[in-house]
Amino acid sequence: MRVRIALAEKGIEYESRGENVMNNSDLLLEMNPVIKQIPVLIHKSKPICESLIIVEYIDEVWKHKSAFLPCDPYQRAQARFWADFVEKKVYSLGRKMWDSTGEAQEAAKKELISCFKLLEVELGEKPYFGGESFGFVDLALIPSCCWSLWFEECGINMAGEFPKIFAWAERCMDRESVAKSVPDRHRVYAFLVELRKKLFAKH
Repeated sequence: MRVRIALAEKGIEYESRGENVMNNSDLLLEMNPVIKQIPVLIHKSKPICESLIIVEYIDEVWKHKSAFLPCDPYQRAQARFWADFVEKKVYSLGRKMWDSTGEAQEAAKKELISCFKLLEVELGEKPYFGGESFGFVDLALIPSCCWSLWFEECGINMAGEFPKIFAWAERCMDRESVAKSVPDRHRVYAFLVELRKKLFAKH
């Protein structure tokens, strides 16, 4: 999602190729032999792997439109810090909340709520995490919006507990690049519920 949004924001035309994550293609194994996962951006016959690294690459190569990362070194470092926080905390805890039950799930939920509290403060009154422009941290976090119904199922009321993040998400979803790239949250919720049933049926 991040890569598709970034390319759309820059107005870059590209060819997209789907992958069966259960049966990696020869092309994927050739382009990403280390991690063997998508996404992979192939530019000038060279692969770039990992979504946030790809987003930075896109930002550095196609400079004709607004930058995702600020010019100031300190602000760039801060943006990278929060994007890394989102990657290592929000998504990993969201997954833990999905693939666990009982005390483990409750512990993941509490920690995720703490993360959202920190992000709510960091966002503050700004329209986007970087200020007036949609940027790197927004790109890092926005795919989590498609998990919102699962968060609610687990007892996290995003609109009530984190109104600034909720309003930010609505603002991001109004962008054409995001609306076309982020899957419908109801479909994602149904998929997560069905997959979770299969996961626990094996135990």
